[in-house]
Amino acid sequence: MISRRVLQSSARLALRQPRGAVRYGQVIRRGAVNEAGERKTGHISIGENEGVLFFNSLLPFNLQWAYRALWTLQRRSPILRYEAKMENVGAVAPATVIESATKDGKVGQVDIVEVLPRLKEGGAFVKFRHAPDVDSQIVSEAVRSQLKNNPIRPWWNPLSHVSPWIEDLFRFPSQRVMVEFLPSQPGQEAAEISQEQLYSLFRPYGRLSEVIKQPSDSKVSPRYAYLDYSRPRKAVMAKNCLHGYTVPPDQGGGSQGTILRITYAKKERFGWIKDWVLNHPRIFFPLLAALIAGISIVIFDPLRTLSIRAHISRAFHIEDNSVFKWFQRQSKDLIDRVKQLSGRDASEGGMRVLWEDRKTEIDQLRAWLMESTDTFIVVQGPRGSGKKELVVDHALEHKQEAHRLLVVDCKPVQEARGDAATIAAAASQVGYRPVFSWINNVSGLLDLAAQGVTGMKAGFSETLETQLVKIYTNTAAALKQIALEDRRKDDKDANLSDDEYLESHPEHRPVVVIDNFLHKNNEGDSQMVYDKLAEWAAQLTTSNVAHVIFLTNDISFTKSLSKALPDRVFRQITLADCSPEVAKRYVINHLDFDAEPAKRTRKNENGEDEEVIELTPSQKRQDLSELDAVIGQLGGRLTDLEFLARRIKAGETPTKAVKEIIDQSASEILKMFLLSGAEDRQYTSQQAWTLVKRLADNEMIPYNEAVMATPFGGESDKALSALEQAELITVQSVNGRPYSLKAGKPVYQGAFKQLVGDRVLAAKMDLALLGDLVSSESKTVDKCEQELHLLGELPKQPGEVASRVQWLLGKIKGSQDKIEGYEKEQAELKKILTTEY
Repeated sequence: MISRRVLQSSARLALRQPRGAVRYGQVIRRGAVNEAGERKTGHISIGENEGVLFFNSLLPFNLQWAYRALWTLQRRSPILRYEAKMENVGAVAPATVIESATKDGKVGQVDIVEVLPRLKEGGAFVKFRHAPDVDSQIVSEAVRSQLKNNPIRPWWNPLSHVSPWIEDLFRFPSQRVMVEFLPSQPGQEAAEISQEQLYSLFRPYGRLSEVIKQPSDSKVSPRYAYLDYSRPRKAVMAKNCLHGYTVPPDQGGGSQGTILRITYAKKERFGWIKDWVLNHPRIFFPLLAALIAGISIVIFDPLRTLSIRAHISRAFHIEDNSVFKWFQRQSKDLIDRVKQLSGRDASEGGMRVLWEDRKTEIDQLRAWLMESTDTFIVVQGPRGSGKKELVVDHALEHKQEAHRLLVVDCKPVQEARGDAATIAAAASQVGYRPVFSWINNVSGLLDLAAQGVTGMKAGFSETLETQLVKIYTNTAAALKQIALEDRRKDDKDANLSDDEYLESHPEHRPVVVIDNFLHKNNEGDSQMVYDKLAEWAAQLTTSNVAHVIFLTNDISFTKSLSKALPDRVFRQITLADCSPEVAKRYVINHLDFDAEPAKRTRKNENGEDEEVIELTPSQKRQDLSELDAVIGQLGGRLTDLEFLARRIKAGETPTKAVKEIIDQSASEILKMFLLSGAEDRQYTSQQAWTLVKRLADNEMIPYNEAVMATPFGGESDKALSALEQAELITVQSVNGRPYSLKAGKPVYQGAFKQLVGDRVLAAKMDLALLGDLVSSESKTVDKCEQELHLLGELPKQPGEVASRVQWLLGKIKGSQDKIEGYEKEQAELKKILTTEY
C-alpha cells in the first residue's frame, strides 16, 4: 500500500532553482541507460514551469533478476517508459496518478514530460510541465490528495528485503543516510547545517530516530552528518528528494548557500561483536569450539544414532521391503534357475559338507551366545578357512533374520590412507551418518590460525582417536536401543532396570562380528585402531549391551585383546584345514550341486517300463579316482578346494588341476618372496629362500632352528613375523611360545618342492645365499684380526692372553675354511647358471 508519504514533491527545487539540476545518482553500468537521466548525465534538468515528483513503493526491492530481464527488454520495448504499460509491471503507473489528480481542471493543464524509473529502489521520477500561472506545489498537493482518497495496495509482500541501489556500486538502501555539505560555487566554503535545521529539512519524509553530527575535532572534509530513519522507505524518499538541494542562507546555508549530497550509509549494528572477538581471542575461540561441539551433540548425534540403528535393522534395504519380497516369491523359480546357470551358488553344495563337519563348532558358538558371560568369543583360523561363513551365515543366521547383527570389517579401515579416509571407512562400517571427515582437515587449519593469534590451540580439530571413540560411542547407544526395543511395560520383569534386563536376557542382545581383526597389524596407526575396537568391544560385553565375536587369522590376538579385558579368559574356536575325506566330499558335492537327477524310462527283461535315474556328473567322471592321490597335495584350505572343483568342472583331470594350482602357487612365491621386491619389506629374499629349502624337505621345522639360521641374524623374530603376516609360513605355538614352522598354505608344500627342484632357480638363490655367508664369515675374520692387532700392540704379552690369541686364531682358521668351501660351492653354482637355462 502507498502511504500518505508514498511520494514527496521536488517542485520546490524547481522554484528555488528554476534552471538548476537535481543530481540524483551517477550511473556506471551500461545496462541502466533508462535510469541515467537526461542524455545519460545522471541529472534531471528542471526548467521554468516544470516540476519533478518521486513516487515510492511502485516496485518491490528484491526482484533484481526480473529487473535485469526488464532492462534487456527495454532495448526492444521500453515498457516502463510508457505510462500505460506501468500498471502491468508495478503497483500503478505514476503518470496515471498525475492525470487522475489533475483531470478536474482545478490546477490547469499538466503534461507528462518523462518518467524515469528507479527500479532498484522501487520508485520512479515523473517530470511534468504545468501552466505559467500554476505553482508546482499545487500539483504536488493534488497528487497527494488523490493518493490519500484512493490508496493503492501493491501486489507483493511489503516485508521484502532491500535490493541494490541504482548506482550499481552494490550499495543497499538503508535506514541511515549520510548528508555531506558542499559549497554552491567552487573555491567557497560550505556552511555546516545545524541539527535543528537538518531535522526540519528531513523530518517531512519520515520519522527520524537520530541525527548525528560529525565530531568537532574530525579532520574529514567535506563535513557531514548522519540521519537515521525508522524505516528504509523513508530514507529512500529523503535521499531522492533532497539530494542536490541547495540550502539557502535564511535556512542556515551560509552566505552563498550549501548543497546537500546524500548517500546511503551502512549502520553498524553488530560492531561490538567484532570488537569483542578481536579483543578477546583467548575467550572467543574456545567458546566457539564449545558451541560447535554442542550443536553437533544436540543435532547430529541423534541423527547418527538413528542412522546406525537403521543400518543394523536394515530399515532402508529394499530386500526387506514387503513388496519386494512378494515379487521375489513370485519369481523364485526364475531366480533360482538364473543362479544355477551363473554358478553363483555352486559353492553352497560343497559348503554343506563343511558345515556338517563343523556342526560342533556351530552349536558351541550358539550355546555361548545364550550365556550371560561378559567375555570375548574369538574364531581364529587361516585365510580361506571359512570363518565368516561359519559365523555369519550359519551360527548367527537367526540373528541376521532378526536384524540384530552388525558386521564390522577392519580391512577397509586399516587400508585407508589418511585420517579423513580412515574416519570415513570406520563410519561406513557401522552406518554412522552424517560424517564430515573433511572437516577435520579444515579444523586443523583453524586450530593453527587460532594458535598463531592466541598462542594456544582452540580445540577445533579432533584426533583420529577422538573421532573413532565418538563413532563407536554412538554405535553402542544404537545397539542398546536395539537390545531394549522388545521390552514392554507389561512384562513380568518390567521392574528391572535396563542393565539388569540385559543381563538376564542374553538372547535379546545383538551380536557384533569384528572381521579381519589384526589385519596388517604392523602398519601405521593400525594398532591404535585395533586397540580402540578392542576397548569398545570390552565396553559392549561388560555392560551386557551386545555379544562380540572376533574373526582373525593372527595367532597373537591374545596380546591385543588382553589389554581391553585383562581379567577374562577368551572363548576360542580354532578352525583348521579340512581333512582329506571332507575335502574330497567337498569337491564332489560342488560338482553335483546344480545338476538335477534326470530320470528316464527303459524296458526291463519282462518288457515292462521302469524308471532309471541317470548318473550324476561326479559319477560320470572316471578320472575322479585320482582325487585320493592328489587331494593330500592340495590340502584342506577352502579357497584352494573351490579352485580345484571349478577346474575339474571345466573339464580338467584332478591331477592336472592340482598341478596347475601348485604351479600357480610357485609363481606367486617366486614373485612375492624370492625375487627382488620392495625395499621397505622386513625380510630378505635369502631369508625366505632358507625357509623354502628347509620346508621342502620337512613339513615342519623347529622354530629355533629357523632363528639360528645365518640369514636371519639378530632380527630373526621380526623377519619371521613379517613372513608369517605375508602367509609364506605359519607359526605354531604351545603355551604361548612359538615352537614350529610350517607352510602358510598346504598347497605351498608342493610349491616349495617344485621351486627347490628347479636347478637354475636354486643355483641363483643359493649363490646369493652363499654370498651372504661369505660376507658374514669375512666380518668375523675382520673382527678377529682387529682384536689380534690390539693384543699385538701391548708392550708385554701376558700369559693370560695366550688362550685368547689361540681362540682368535682358531676362529680365523675356521671362518677361512668355511669361506673356501663356500667359494667352491659358488664356482659349481656359477657353472650351472652358465650351462643351464
